Amino acid sequence: MFDIWRFKIGLEVVEDLFRRRQPLPSMDAIYFIQPSKENVVMFISDMSGREPLYKKAFVFFSSPVPKEFVNHIKSDTSVLPRIGALREMNLEYFPIDSQTFLMQGFITDHETALEDLFSEEAEKSRRFEVCLNTMATRIATVFASLKEFPIVRYRAVKSQDTSTATTRDLIPSKLAEAVWNCLLKYKSIPNFPQTETCELFILDRSVDQIAPVIHEWTYDAMCHDLLDMEGNKYMLEFPSKSGGPPEKKEVLLEDHDPVWLELRHAHIADASERLHDKMTTFKSRNKAAQVQSSRDGGELSTRDMQKIVQALPQYNEIVEKLSLHVEIAGTINKLIREMGLRELGQLEQDLVFGDAGAKDVINFLRTKQDASSENKLRLLMIYASVYPDRFEGDKASKLMQLARLSPEDMKVVNNMQLLGGSSKIKKETTGFSLKFDGQKKKQAERKDRTGEEETWQLFRFYPMIEELIENLSKGELSKNDYACINEPKPTVQDKSQSGSMRAIPTPAAPTEKRPAYSKRSRRTAMWARPHSSDDGYSSDSVLKNAAADFKRMGQRLFVFIIGGATRSELRVCHKLTAKLKREVVLGSSSFDDPPQYITKLKLLSEKDLSKGAPQPNFW
Repeated sequence: MFDIWRFKIGLEVVEDLFRRRQPLPSMDAIYFIQPSKENVVMFISDMSGREPLYKKAFVFFSSPVPKEFVNHIKSDTSVLPRIGALREMNLEYFPIDSQTFLMQGFITDHETALEDLFSEEAEKSRRFEVCLNTMATRIATVFASLKEFPIVRYRAVKSQDTSTATTRDLIPSKLAEAVWNCLLKYKSIPNFPQTETCELFILDRSVDQIAPVIHEWTYDAMCHDLLDMEGNKYMLEFPSKSGGPPEKKEVLLEDHDPVWLELRHAHIADASERLHDKMTTFKSRNKAAQVQSSRDGGELSTRDMQKIVQALPQYNEIVEKLSLHVEIAGTINKLIREMGLRELGQLEQDLVFGDAGAKDVINFLRTKQDASSENKLRLLMIYASVYPDRFEGDKASKLMQLARLSPEDMKVVNNMQLLGGSSKIKKETTGFSLKFDGQKKKQAERKDRTGEEETWQLFRFYPMIEELIENLSKGELSKNDYACINEPKPTVQDKSQSGSMRAIPTPAAPTEKRPAYSKRSRRTAMWARPHSSDDGYSSDSVLKNAAADFKRMGQRLFVFIIGGATRSELRVCHKLTAKLKREVVLGSSSFDDPPQYITKLKLLSEKDLSKGAPQPNFW
């Protein structure tokens, strides 16, 4: 980040506001801070008096700043002349998976949201309200920075009787209300839209407890699930030129890498095949590669030598990129074989689609004792979601004993019920009972997608948000299950159509006149066209076939999941962006891989929330 800032605007140094800093009275300073009392006090301390730390200060707040803070700054006559700018930037989020002209996702950096909102002690803790309010503020800055004003939809209370609803039941509605209140304040911003230009759909992690733990078979997901990666950093090992121990090099798997951009959402088998084809094509077209492959020792003409010299820079760059991904794909395929993931993955998906049951799970646990504890735990979490009745009484303990899992692992499966909202637990049993909205006896957690060809094995699974987003786009979501704060007035065209989402505004909605909302997002986006070349290295985005149509995209749709999003859900948003001809942007409190999610779920029953409200940690 520092390198980018230094290159773009000439920054010399980036420092923490609360660390002791060297005075630089001959230099200007840029402050990018949250509008908190502590930050404002520290800024004034820096710039007041006879000897300020900097020559001039340009202050940018990450979200709306209260008037009392502005007045406090103005009241110091020594500070005011030293301020070059004082503005609200409205940037309290991290974009993820962003491409040119597009933002495919964002996070609000609430790594402890699951614990703060869904734990056993959450309702008694100040952290609950602090987390929700901070999250709402950060979500609102997304719309402020993009100049979008959304229709706000959310998962309604599951309980038939709202008076018996728990605090966890109300989390989506509470967040929706808090976001709406923040958005109303933005209407005074110049050029901020006064009518609805997009949609925001707020869900929580209870909508799909399988997506965070099932094995996702895309190249991206497999990299983060199986390899020892830190964020997007991968440690590449290669032979030492001196013949010593292997050398290591840190590489980033990110959007600037066109091979990664093309293959990340591809099935791992498809990615491996395409990498092989790319390498073969490259070697057949690049002159330096041909010479490297042949090495027949024959005489080379001057013309051949010139071609080789011209091709060498390209050769080195492309070979390095392709070799990196060939090595990664090879490592992943080796781990898949060693860990027996194909058989496990097949069982996981058969459970989800109703093609497997108790006997299959028990047989796997008996015959695959060498499977890792994490993989067996993930299997039982899927099993508990599909067949909750099989975990009542002492059945759960017997399964755990068969799987040779610890009581700590049992705690993870138990804690799944904390995400189940108002699900009823049988009082006559002392064991675990997980009832998610009336499961059927012969369960299929979800149905196969009709009309969609399954090209690759183990690619049947889809997260529930895919179905919900499609139903929302078609106007087929139940208004009882998914409410709306500011339902726009139907247009003439809408009145001629029947749709379950054509609801009367809820009582919580502010009473103000609303012109009919635009059918298109207020921006006309230019789609990021795919990279192309003739060297066998060309890469496309997943949406390459839709590029021409996206100049006239419909309204953006933002889907926010409280409690963490998954890579399969990000993949689905990519897919639906092309299918629905509108940007589908995934937002969440965090972006979790299976090990991270399991750790967070385990913490839901830890009674350590008496620490009070957390200090802001975003900046």
